[in-house]
Amino acid sequence: MSTRTEHDLLGSRDIPANVYWGIHTLRALENFPITGQTISEYGDLITALAIIKQAAAQANRDLGLLDPVLCEAICYACDLLRDGRHHEEFVVDVIQGGAGTSTNMNANEVIANLALEHLGRPRGDYAFLHPNEHVNLGQSTNDVYPSALRLATWFGIWRLQLSMQALKGAFADKADEFRDVLKMGRTQLQDAVPMTLGQEFQTYAVMLGEDLLRLSEAANLMMEINLGATAIGTGINSHPEYAERACHYLQQLSGLDFTTAPNLVEATQDCGAFVQVSGVLKRVAVKLSKTCNDLRLLSSGPRAGFGEINLPPRQAGSSIMPGKVNPVIPEVVNQVAYEVIGNDVTVTFAAEAGQLQLNAFEPVIAYSLFRSLKHLAAACDTLREHCVVGITANREHLRAMVTRSIGLVTALSPFIGYELATDIATEAHATGGSVKDIVIARGLMKEDELEKILQPEALTRPRAL
Repeated sequence: MSTRTEHDLLGSRDIPANVYWGIHTLRALENFPITGQTISEYGDLITALAIIKQAAAQANRDLGLLDPVLCEAICYACDLLRDGRHHEEFVVDVIQGGAGTSTNMNANEVIANLALEHLGRPRGDYAFLHPNEHVNLGQSTNDVYPSALRLATWFGIWRLQLSMQALKGAFADKADEFRDVLKMGRTQLQDAVPMTLGQEFQTYAVMLGEDLLRLSEAANLMMEINLGATAIGTGINSHPEYAERACHYLQQLSGLDFTTAPNLVEATQDCGAFVQVSGVLKRVAVKLSKTCNDLRLLSSGPRAGFGEINLPPRQAGSSIMPGKVNPVIPEVVNQVAYEVIGNDVTVTFAAEAGQLQLNAFEPVIAYSLFRSLKHLAAACDTLREHCVVGITANREHLRAMVTRSIGLVTALSPFIGYELATDIATEAHATGGSVKDIVIARGLMKEDELEKILQPEALTRPRAL
């Protein structure tokens, strides 16, 4: 294999001649064999880094600090990355020491060598265009990396919102389909009062809608960046106008309304926005998991459980029990939720662990957030496509359970009084008789009067007594 020689503060190393990364990336490859997952698997982060490097180059060109020819070559390289090309060159493990320096240098080296190639120069000809002096001009890992994380997180939130919106629509469609299906509601797994299956499914749509709003609020927090802070927020080694100009180009390139944090020293060390996003993702996960718990309960059986709804069969459920079908789609979504909850704990500890002017643990924050965003979006899509759209209702079984339920007595309580209603419920439970038959047998109401009170439309919404 042919090689080229590159140098850093630790000495010289031979780099494969056919790669775009360099010696700093090689050191990271050797130092961080942690997850086996490289930056190349996180395209949003690579795109975000490319946008930031391009914005920085254009700002430095305007300020007379970067030769226009070099700026054009750097922008060309960044455009390639934004188009999804050469992502395989981002070989650093996503979890790394150094507060993200290895990720930043991987980007600097790839962009520098792509730019050199565009200019007809050999890879590694850093005397002409250097990863640090030109691609990283006016920057530090400590402002590039967190700014890139914010942009990449915004991308992930946007994608998750699309998946959640589609799932919300699927639940809303089912709510409309089941709007006339009467069933018993339950509290603490005990019979409560009647409702419709449509009302039950509408709650799942509403919960997703509420979480979509919370995600939008969290996404807005990602719009404040510390680009221009350089090392600790003082802006050392950058032009006084650099932060404003870089933010301007970042807005143009991303189409998003980024703003520079009012206090860059604070913004460089504060990971509170990531904690907020992670907390909202945990909220989404918890509520989505609760919904899946409901779907598993409502479909349990099919003959020895609730058996109220049927989930579409996706695969054989047992290697020993013939004909068994399990609720595998809600189960996998439950497991994603558990992962997201665990990721939130990781983000919390990592944010708390920062010291003084920098948090060195942003790589594991990024890893946790990106996994939560990606897996939640996949879980929503899977739940919608392979479960919700195919759910059917066991209508007759649901109506029969309402007729047999002792919970009907609650609807009669305003007419016969709480104490007498309790007595009827007790008798019905002891004898197995129906509330309706006991009321008629005792002569408490006439059958036509009872039928009017127990009409489905009267049982599932407020009414004047």
